[in-house]
Amino acid sequence: MARTVNVRAQAARCVTAVLARGESLTQVLESARTAVAPRDIGLLSEICFGVMRHYYRLDALSRQLLTKRLKPRDRDVHALILVGLYQLIYMRVPNHAALNETVQATRDMSKQWARGLVNAILRNYLRDSERLLKEVEKQSQVSCELPDWLSARLKKAWPDDYTAICEASQVHPPMSLRVNLVQTGRDDYITELAQAEIEASAIAGTEAGVQLSSAVNVEALPGFADGRVSVQDAAAQLASSLLDAHGGHRVLDACAAPGGKTAAILERALAQSNSVDVVALDNNELRLQRVQDNLHRLGLEADVMCADAMDPDSFADSPLFDRILLDAPCSATGVIRRHPDIKLLRRDSDIAELVATQSAMLDTLWDRLKPGGQLLYATCSILPDENSAQIHAFLSRHDDAAEQALALDVGRAQSRGGVQILPGEQGMDGFFYALLVKKT
Repeated sequence: MARTVNVRAQAARCVTAVLARGESLTQVLESARTAVAPRDIGLLSEICFGVMRHYYRLDALSRQLLTKRLKPRDRDVHALILVGLYQLIYMRVPNHAALNETVQATRDMSKQWARGLVNAILRNYLRDSERLLKEVEKQSQVSCELPDWLSARLKKAWPDDYTAICEASQVHPPMSLRVNLVQTGRDDYITELAQAEIEASAIAGTEAGVQLSSAVNVEALPGFADGRVSVQDAAAQLASSLLDAHGGHRVLDACAAPGGKTAAILERALAQSNSVDVVALDNNELRLQRVQDNLHRLGLEADVMCADAMDPDSFADSPLFDRILLDAPCSATGVIRRHPDIKLLRRDSDIAELVATQSAMLDTLWDRLKPGGQLLYATCSILPDENSAQIHAFLSRHDDAAEQALALDVGRAQSRGGVQILPGEQGMDGFFYALLVKKT
């Protein structure tokens, strides 16, 4: 039986992978959780996501407490200090347990020399926490828990909503479900949840959305393994109804992985006794396997294709589509609450590159749309450059394109095109939608 490692040591390794090597926390955790005891998997995730969520405050405190900078090869020790501080400030773990276990983690990390250092820093924080927290709160990145470049963009774009965006980006997101209406009704499923002692309510403005009062493991959800329900944020669920694929439509989901929107399109059509032909496209074989896995669990079928949505040759011989969903690569600034490592991995210089990619995808996919067809453009960004400005620029390039107004009960229509949902509005992630129609 493999020896399990100290969960704080493993958390420090995960944090180091994000901070030092730019890896995705979600991907890092997929492999890291196998090394800790099953009872500690939840704790590992809580610590890692918490450190990312409050990184700027924790890092500022660590710099106040360190008498000299650590060497680059000791970034894992810095990460361990952040892990310790997070527990002391934000978790209900008793201080003595958090401190002792974090100090013990230096042994699992083969950094025994740092034992005294970690112990001293955490104890010094406990002795002077009020003053230290008050001091670091003066720093701009600490008060909003966002990098300065992103704060500046958000203040410019959303001056009246900036504070609310910052607050919403720091909280744990709710757990939202999409009920498979092919198999059961939403009200019936909420009743089943209540019988399983899981409190839930219908999400207004969605056809199949359910929000849980508290998150649970998916294994606890009635019928999850049988495909009766999926985990999906309410804002993302809107895509299938806005696309409105039906009556034998040929549909392209251009950036399909991990397959949630592909599945929702198929479920919605089947629930309305319609048949649609869906092509689920992505340029990564590993991500496409997740699409296949999701479709298999839900008992759905689609033509899953590995190809580049920006490569016209990928579609040269295929028929045109009635509906296209372009859930475009973006800054993901609307889902920071769900993926807090985004604010550490994304750079200001990335935005121009993403805008160029989105523009190229729009132009390429537009050529694959039938006259009279509809293309739904979506991002999980809240930056106008990627959203309303992108749509305005597209419409100026294409005389055969027109924007169709969206009937949504959430979000706000943008003067330059599309509807923007900000993080936390009706409990949703930050999302943008624009529906483009090809003139006949």
